Formats: sequence, structure tokens, C-alpha cells
Amino acid sequence: MTENASIRILIVDDHAVVREGLSSYIALEPDIVVVGEAADGDEALEKVPALNPDIILLDLVMPRKSGLEVMEGLADLNHPAKVLVLTSFTEHDHIFLAIKSGAKGIMLKDSSPAQLIRAIRNVYQGQISLHPLIAEKLVQEINQESELPLTESPLTERELEVLTLVAKGMRNQEIAERLSVSERTVGSHVGHILDKLHLANRTQAALFALREGITTLDQE
Repeated sequence: MTENASIRILIVDDHAVVREGLSSYIALEPDIVVVGEAADGDEALEKVPALNPDIILLDLVMPRKSGLEVMEGLADLNHPAKVLVLTSFTEHDHIFLAIKSGAKGIMLKDSSPAQLIRAIRNVYQGQISLHPLIAEKLVQEINQESELPLTESPLTERELEVLTLVAKGMRNQEIAERLSVSERTVGSHVGHILDKLHLANRTQAALFALREGITTLDQE
């Protein structure tokens, strides 16, 4: 394997055994090279400019900086590296926030080597790559939206503002700080939004906001 391989990979995971395992079977691919490893988000962002990876294999839950914070940092660096999330979590919030933060692929850590290598190549070529279980969960989330008509009571201006921030992936505490209200007040607004729209959870509310044009993925 040489540094001239076409796809340059930075592995970011706080477990050494995971990093070593990934490196060992990526090394078998003639067109992919691991240019570096990082044990946490801070180390990853420090190494990105010098290593100049094409793809970052990124864990979501790490010390110092999470995977989501790494993606925010990449945006600040204006670095073109694509992020392929490799996670053990399948919760809707984790999935949606990762996609919202710019991940081009999400794979589970129990994926086979062949699945991961295929995902790396797909993401490198600009395609979205989701583990089948992740894709299924997203489809289920969209399809589970209630068939009940929307309540006659429209969302208030404040509720629309809260819904927009929910769609940005912000937690109640972050929304409370942004709007200078209590976290309890935000929770009440979120509850009213879900009731009025007949939605089950925040992820469905976020998808609703995106679909209806209330906000967009790139809206500041």
C-alpha cells in the first residue's frame, strides 16, 4: 500500500482495537490507504489539515469532542473531507443528527468488511451510503407519520421558531439558551407541536419541517 492510493482515510474512534481492526482490512484494498488515526475529536481536527483525508471514518460518541462536533469543526476548517459515520447506535436522534450535520454515509460497527469497503467507495464517489438497517429506520420514521388531519389550531409564531430549531438538531437546552427561555418552556412548546401535528417524536417533527419547507438542511 502506498500513499498514492486514490482514497485517503482517517479513522477516528476512541477504541484502539476498532482502529486497528479497520486499518487491517482496509490495508488489503489496493485503492484505499489509511493516512492516520485519531482517538478523539480534538485529535482528529488537529490532524485533518496535515493528513488531508478524502474520507473520515468517524465514531459519534467519543471523549473531548463528539463526532457531531467534529463535523462542525470540519465546516469551520472548510475542509472537503467526506464523513462516513461508523457507529453502534441506531437511535433515530443519532441517525438524524448525523445526517443533518453533514454525514454522507452511516454504517454500523457490525457491518462486514465488504459492506464497509463498498460504503467507502460509494461515499468517495459522492453517493449517500446507509447501512440497510439505518435506511429502514429512516423509511419507517417517515411512513409512521399520522394520517390524522392537522389540528385546526395552527402553530404559533414561537412554536414555528422552536420547530425550526428542532429541525436543526438542537436539544431543548440549546433551544432554551437561543430563545432566552427556560428548558421547561421549550419542552412545553415541543409537546404542543407534536400534539398539533399528530407526530410521535422530534425526528418526525424535524422531517415534517423539512418536507413542508419550514426550514432547510442548509438554513442558518
